[in-house]
Amino acid sequence: MTKKIMVLNGPNLNMVGIREPGIYGSTSYKDMIEMIRKEAEKRGVEADCRQSNHEGDLLDWMQEAYFQKYEGIVINPGAYTHTSIALADCVKAIAPLPVVEVHISDISKREKFRQVSYEAPYCKAQIAGEGLQGYVHAMDVILGK
Repeated sequence: MTKKIMVLNGPNLNMVGIREPGIYGSTSYKDMIEMIRKEAEKRGVEADCRQSNHEGDLLDWMQEAYFQKYEGIVINPGAYTHTSIALADCVKAIAPLPVVEVHISDISKREKFRQVSYEAPYCKAQIAGEGLQGYVHAMDVILGK
């Protein structure tokens, strides 16, 4: 059975490459996902990549990863980082499944409201400001590399 890591992207992340390229870069969402899948394959895992603008989808998928025994979850919750107690509760509920929070930009250097993450205290790690390579770093954290 192939090992899997779930890669979840929250609201507006399908707009990577279009939305604020000075902050998020010019690589398209499609190309970002292709890069993540290739890097996962190099590590002997399958990246199950999903995106939704709906909080409930992210919760359902996180629970699915838990019950289907994924190796872990890489999540960029987007704006839900700063608002969703439901996502934080889910990360706590699915422990010990490792969850790594990723942000393309360095949220510690952005607007004050973006500096707060409800999920981070319950995640194995938070990776911010590494651009799209942050997703690769997150997979390595999950895989213990």
